Amino acid sequence: MTELIPQPRSVAVGSGEVRLTKRSKLYAGDATEGVGNWMRTALQQATGLPLHEGRELDDARDGGIGLQLDDALGPEEYRLVSDSNGVFIEGGSPAGVFWGAQTLRQLLGPDAYRRAPLDRGRTWAVPHLTIQDSPRFRWRGLMLDVARHFMPKEGVLRYLDLMAAHKLNVFHFHLTDDQGWRVQINRYPKLTEIGSWRARTKFGHRASPLWDDKPHGGFYTQDDIREIVAYAAERHITVIPEIDVPGHSQAAIAAYPELGNTDVITASIEGGNSLSVWDNWGINPNVLAPTDNTLRFYEGVFEELLELFPSEFIHVGGDECLKDQWKQSPTAQARIAELGLADEDELQSWFIGHFDKWLSARGRRLVGWDEILEGGLADGAVVSSWRGYEGGITAARAGHDVVMCPEQYVYLDWRQAPGEDEPVPIAHVRTLEDVYRFEPVPEQLSEAEARHVLGTQANVWTEVMEDHARVDYQTFPRLAAFAEVAWSALPAPGERDFADFERRMTAHYARLDALGVAYRPPTGPLPWQRRPGVLGRPKDGPPPRA
Repeated sequence: MTELIPQPRSVAVGSGEVRLTKRSKLYAGDATEGVGNWMRTALQQATGLPLHEGRELDDARDGGIGLQLDDALGPEEYRLVSDSNGVFIEGGSPAGVFWGAQTLRQLLGPDAYRRAPLDRGRTWAVPHLTIQDSPRFRWRGLMLDVARHFMPKEGVLRYLDLMAAHKLNVFHFHLTDDQGWRVQINRYPKLTEIGSWRARTKFGHRASPLWDDKPHGGFYTQDDIREIVAYAAERHITVIPEIDVPGHSQAAIAAYPELGNTDVITASIEGGNSLSVWDNWGINPNVLAPTDNTLRFYEGVFEELLELFPSEFIHVGGDECLKDQWKQSPTAQARIAELGLADEDELQSWFIGHFDKWLSARGRRLVGWDEILEGGLADGAVVSSWRGYEGGITAARAGHDVVMCPEQYVYLDWRQAPGEDEPVPIAHVRTLEDVYRFEPVPEQLSEAEARHVLGTQANVWTEVMEDHARVDYQTFPRLAAFAEVAWSALPAPGERDFADFERRMTAHYARLDALGVAYRPPTGPLPWQRRPGVLGRPKDGPPPRA
């Protein structure tokens, strides 16, 4: 079972195997105790073996497992050695040891991913080999949108496990949008009392005539968030929250109308009633008012978030902010004049820049989608380059750090194949091979500029994903290909051995089956995965160049 994903840097295979038995012990050296606890729990439930705690490294030398640090290795680097003495994993940090533990689990076979043993009498063996491995990028991310369709806490924890199994280490948690506010803020209770629920939901693309008239919503309490962050930390995953400003904010405005452009917004609402949480998809014209009241309000939101999320980075959105209301708003125009700004783009830059300075003063770094480049980029901001490579190239050349997530390659809501069987088909076709041939570092960057590419991220937008099975279908197996791109030192896209990746995926599908992942089969969707008659938005031909 050396069909590993993501592909390690080097594998040297020997001629024997280590058999785990009831006598096998698991030793976890200093600072690796957390990894040892995770491994013992995961393997005990799958194998039924007790894996008693070893007191010293020698306890692992009789068919056991030993974990320890090696300062000579890089921060996430690991070495896995399986020989006549046992199985030993050394890492440059606890994270490195943890990634080695993930590799060991793959080596044990797909049944190592089950939650109960299928056969207590079976043999569990690890082939003799030596693996040397380390990641290409420090940021290997997955963005999950829980604002459009809420995913209960248990589903989020499950996705953290799936990320860990693929050696992904950044969970971008998209918590707010026009269609819902998903995190409890104590000082502003209406954000969840009102903003977390919508009366109905468009089923399919916004052109679809279909509606689900059942109210939809939900939110995470602050204790839920603490649990999610702690669960992720045990798996060496950083959770980065996203609170959208100044666009994608109708749910917040529905809860607190004074956040909107009240001098123009009522004219666009039938009967002059207040806005409700949006029940449709697309780019919403209702954006935050650029007032001191709005700034103070969101400072209060971020103050509570900083207590919940210890991550270095905080994402503030900044994308798809329509400027029509600002153009019509006397208040917004007065603010532009007061600040001496040229236009509404510079007004958005001022808005984002305010929170860049506010977060920097508290030891955090702002991340935003590449629209934050428009009107001038805030000092210290990190750019998530989603509209292709251009935003990332511009930011890197200006000395800003970048996360590459161009929609043409890593937007996993895009359809996976042509044909009418694909459920709610969105945008262009992006196959498993297309994702595998994605290159995060643009060739236009110099070596020095390329160092600003922190890494890469796949994004899962859930407008047309009503439950976790739809999320699974869109995300897998393409996330496995993305994980290899983010972790492994692959050759240039045209030189990558996709046939070998497909061969290794044959084994990996069995792991996903054991984990209960409702992935898209290579032969196409199963009957229950289809959504006949539900309109999507398919686009023909190859996507525009990234």
